[in-house]
Amino acid sequence: GWWGNNEKTRFQMPKHFVPQTGAAGWQISNAPVLSMAAHKASLEIFDKAGMKALRKKSVLLTGYLEWLLKSENQKSKIENHFSIITPTEIDERGCQLSIQTKKNGKELFKKITDAGVVADWREPDVVRVAPVPLYNSFEDVCRFASLLFA
Repeated sequence: GWWGNNEKTRFQMPKHFVPQTGAAGWQISNAPVLSMAAHKASLEIFDKAGMKALRKKSVLLTGYLEWLLKSENQKSKIENHFSIITPTEIDERGCQLSIQTKKNGKELFKKITDAGVVADWREPDVVRVAPVPLYNSFEDVCRFASLLFA
């Protein structure tokens, strides 16, 4: 019992588990090899892409999504379908936008989920979406915006 075992008794190898209290109980000495292999591969991808390039694309993708949603929302014949409640200042947000729905939010969330969009639902009326620069494209963002107003 090394993982999570109380450090005062862990090397005595008692027959029963004595948990370490608090966050310290989640510490591990050696990370599992298979988990670390996947982690290493992902870090290599981020290193190859470059954080500056990823952040630049992130700002552009999220800004494009915000622009599309606000533009379509204003053009809509029905009064605003939603509002974006994420800060508009680029330095105050990441790539995620929180979209507060005005009506039928859960139905909208189901519609986008059924269409293959991975997003979050937050009660009572918020859909959270994040165009991730490593694997989302501007075309993905455009399709998502079209889906919201279809």
